[in-house]
Amino acid sequence: MSRWRGVLWASSFLMGLSAHGLQAAPVSEVPTVHGISLYDTPALPDNFDHFSWVNAQAPKGGDMVRAAQGNFDSLNPFIVRGNPASGLTAMGGLPFDTLMVESPDEPFTLYGLLAAGIRLDPDRRWMEIDLDSRAQFHDGSPVTAEDVVTTFETLKTQGSPMYRAYYADVIGVEVLSPFTVRFEFSEHNSRELPLIVGQLPVLSAADIESRDITRPTLEPLMGSGPYRIVSVQPGQRIVYQRDDHYWGKDLPVNRGRYNIDRLIFDYYRDPSVAMTAFRAGRVDLRIENIARNWVTGYDFPAARQGLINRVELEDHNPAPMQGFVMNQRRDIFKDRRVREALGLAFDFEWLNRNLFYGLYARTQGFFDHSSMEARGLPSAGEQALLAPWRDQLPEDVFNSPLPVDAPQALRPRLKRALDLLYEAGYEVRDNRMVHRDTGQPLRFELLLRDASLERMALPLVRNLARLGVEVNLRTVDSSQYLVRLRQFDFDMTTTVIAQSSNPGNEQREYWGSEYAHQPQSRNLMGLESPVVDDLVDHIIRADSREALDSAAAALDRVLRWGFYVIPQYHTPVTRLAYWKKLAMPDQSPEYGLDLDSWWVDTQGARQIDVQQE
Repeated sequence: MSRWRGVLWASSFLMGLSAHGLQAAPVSEVPTVHGISLYDTPALPDNFDHFSWVNAQAPKGGDMVRAAQGNFDSLNPFIVRGNPASGLTAMGGLPFDTLMVESPDEPFTLYGLLAAGIRLDPDRRWMEIDLDSRAQFHDGSPVTAEDVVTTFETLKTQGSPMYRAYYADVIGVEVLSPFTVRFEFSEHNSRELPLIVGQLPVLSAADIESRDITRPTLEPLMGSGPYRIVSVQPGQRIVYQRDDHYWGKDLPVNRGRYNIDRLIFDYYRDPSVAMTAFRAGRVDLRIENIARNWVTGYDFPAARQGLINRVELEDHNPAPMQGFVMNQRRDIFKDRRVREALGLAFDFEWLNRNLFYGLYARTQGFFDHSSMEARGLPSAGEQALLAPWRDQLPEDVFNSPLPVDAPQALRPRLKRALDLLYEAGYEVRDNRMVHRDTGQPLRFELLLRDASLERMALPLVRNLARLGVEVNLRTVDSSQYLVRLRQFDFDMTTTVIAQSSNPGNEQREYWGSEYAHQPQSRNLMGLESPVVDDLVDHIIRADSREALDSAAAALDRVLRWGFYVIPQYHTPVTRLAYWKKLAMPDQSPEYGLDLDSWWVDTQGARQIDVQQE
């Protein structure tokens, strides 16, 4: 589009707003800024040199090898088909730059990356982004506004359903000039929407138009990020090479980051084999999520020689919901009393004591350890949101405090579960729990993707067997698991629902009715509830921290009293084990682990070589 056409379009858009009684701020009165925040202004000034936690003088060079589990068959992370390689994510990953970059030291702030300047309407009805004219793709072509528009439209119409949920309230995107793009937002959009748009990974329009973006591929997509894919062995290894000519290497948001020359992901099907590879020095870093390993697995020669560092980093984000999710597309899970009864058979205390060395905490809800967690009885803000739906909600939502009052010991838990199943119309016949009217047994399949989860799931299976409930535990490979999950072809499975400190549009895909029967969505439980839909809308449209906390707590309360998931456990820290060839900054950002700020310590690498000779 010509600059003149862009000006005409912007003028007509503003006139249209005025005709509908909406007073949008004139573009000329909106300042151009270097970053945006949810409720206030970014903490760092426009002339900041680098993020506070990084080592701006970190040396470049070396390799870092990490273990990945399962396999991969695609380098396209933007669709649901295929299994993308490690290092690629729905928001792009290593080869792709985004419009803006999150600061993990500030919970609700983005700073410009591809975006050299940002103009955000005070009422959040539109946002204009001036691209950095120096930005270029790996083939040397410039990153333009046309690439941004093509990427946005392609992801929203041909990508994963996640993007349709994320960008549902973006009602228009337009090229204003070769390096300026404008986004229009609906009247009742999420306050977070400009930040969501800022996380857009930008692809090359020419590359998109030359291929079928809806298909898995082993041909790398064109990006503009700090790393290129240089070697691919499907299902076995992927290698990323740092781009010495990366256009953005000297930007403040990148200074002191992306220091390691080669990032290598080797694939292992068995977690124990991956641990053996770490001990042998074939893997450099482990994010340890197996309690037994953390307590007993690091007594080997290299560790005793001081060649291994182990650290625990405190996590300030809401605890993720890891749990057994029940597929309500199956009739046996439609009764709330049945779902509650099944949850009572999960004995966390026994697991934590006998398998996890006491390292875990029981997960209670969907926003644990945050201001959004539902506690006690509903607050006044929650009451206002829940009251219109009183006739569609169980009385427990209003009258019973959280966390749910359940016996700690297993025997009274199972007795309570038995009572609930009787209330739901079941009884025991010949040691089997069957429906009193139909005679149909209460049985289902528990689908797992990882054999290491069996030791956690088997106690639940045994406890349910004591109630006469038959559970078939089935573990399949990652490819088959993904296919079945995307088609909702499961009864019960495990899931992890991670929440940010500022939930928003993604909640639609987690719980929204419109996604309950949309294949490949993340509404795994098949939840269809006008109450939940309304609460999600209140989360998305919250205009203050207080309003967001009330809406999220109300949602948390409704979900917890619905017993849609059997919560498992979480850890309040991230546990890292790494060989001394790697070095990390002296401090870590408060809201996330920034491995991009690590580097290879040549002195530590030489020490390892000497001691292992």
